[in-house]
Amino acid sequence: MKKVGIIMGSDSDLPVVEKATAVLDEFGVPYEVHVYSAHRTPLEAKVFSESAKEKGFGVLIAFAGMAAHLAGAVAANTTLPVIGVPCKGSVLDGMDALLSTVMMPTGIPVATVAINGGGNAALLALQMIALTDLELGKKLDEKRKKDAAKVLEKDEAVAAKFNK
Repeated sequence: MKKVGIIMGSDSDLPVVEKATAVLDEFGVPYEVHVYSAHRTPLEAKVFSESAKEKGFGVLIAFAGMAAHLAGAVAANTTLPVIGVPCKGSVLDGMDALLSTVMMPTGIPVATVAINGGGNAALLALQMIALTDLELGKKLDEKRKKDAAKVLEKDEAVAAKFNK
């Protein structure tokens, strides 16, 4: 099974990263987590990105706030899929990170999820890996069914209370 590489620009992004690792743990998918800044440790981020494919990674997820150049810096150095997770900062509520992550130039794509969307980033990574891993695909299908059943249970409870 392919691994997921997780890179955060700062350990202040860890609470958002933990949303992703919880999902990956739920599905039993291996991953590595690193703190590499696009600005303060660009060489380490580059080396990790360039060598990720040969080290067995299938998808990389980059978490960063503020200027959020990490996902783009990672994507510039690999052809693996890169998912950017903009993290909420103290100044612009994550809008700066969102725009920096989503506005990539043609030729260097970065899939971008919502601000602080670590859980969805992990699910998207799993969907990518499941393209070649049928067992993981089945697990994802089951999760969707369970999630739908939970919503329908809530619908029944609300309907019973309010529909007359």
